[in-house]
Amino acid sequence: MTNRFEAVIFDWAGTTVDYGCFAPVRAFQEAFKEFGIEPTMAETRKPMGMLKHDHINTMLHMNRIARAWEDEHGEAPTDADVDAVYSHFEPKLLSILDGFADPKPGVVDAVAALREAGIKIGSTTGYTDKMMEIVVPKAAENGYAPDFWISPDGTNGFGRPYPYMVFRNLEKLGVTDVRKAAKVGDTLSDIREGRNAGVFTIGVTEGSSQMALSEDEFNALSDADKAKARAAARDAFVNAGADAVIDTMAELPTLLAQLA
Repeated sequence: MTNRFEAVIFDWAGTTVDYGCFAPVRAFQEAFKEFGIEPTMAETRKPMGMLKHDHINTMLHMNRIARAWEDEHGEAPTDADVDAVYSHFEPKLLSILDGFADPKPGVVDAVAALREAGIKIGSTTGYTDKMMEIVVPKAAENGYAPDFWISPDGTNGFGRPYPYMVFRNLEKLGVTDVRKAAKVGDTLSDIREGRNAGVFTIGVTEGSSQMALSEDEFNALSDADKAKARAAARDAFVNAGADAVIDTMAELPTLLAQLA
């Protein structure tokens, strides 16, 4: 592989670990239920990739959820309500995160191939530092350890779609030009983050939050339904402005080599 790219910056849940991005989904839904609200899977996943506090704020201001909140609590949701839901969400997520840090299929080998080509491995996330303190060592035990990671805590709370976490990666990894970095993610927020940073931006379909299927659920589909699920995720990424879309991480080294 020739080195058009100096670094690849990965997302975490749904991209490199936690097939289907289920840890935060479970915690979000359980936290909202504590307040008498039952968000749908689509509502829960739509803001995925954002800083988790921003994610809850976005959900609370969705029309159906805001109306349900007003019906349940007698007034429209406030900033204090965002904080209250988050205070239930965070401990729920922290309690289960260590069980959702297995690398997705193909990730460990793809990262090894990139490193062999002299490409540095960075990462951004919608998790906080406290969450990452659980995920990072567990993922390392399981074979995946990027050269650098940063959460929105390291950028004054400005998570996706702001580009600042990507910029910190570029600085830390010594990337000479934004065009020499690629961002890989599984949500529309990841694509927007990459575009806002000016880097080459890649969506990954299988195991993504966008596809919203567990590994067992995906494997149980017919070939036709697998193709349909991939196509739907691919279209969403392309519409959000992705420069390229892959189905699995095993395709990434080949794609980058072709772009060289």
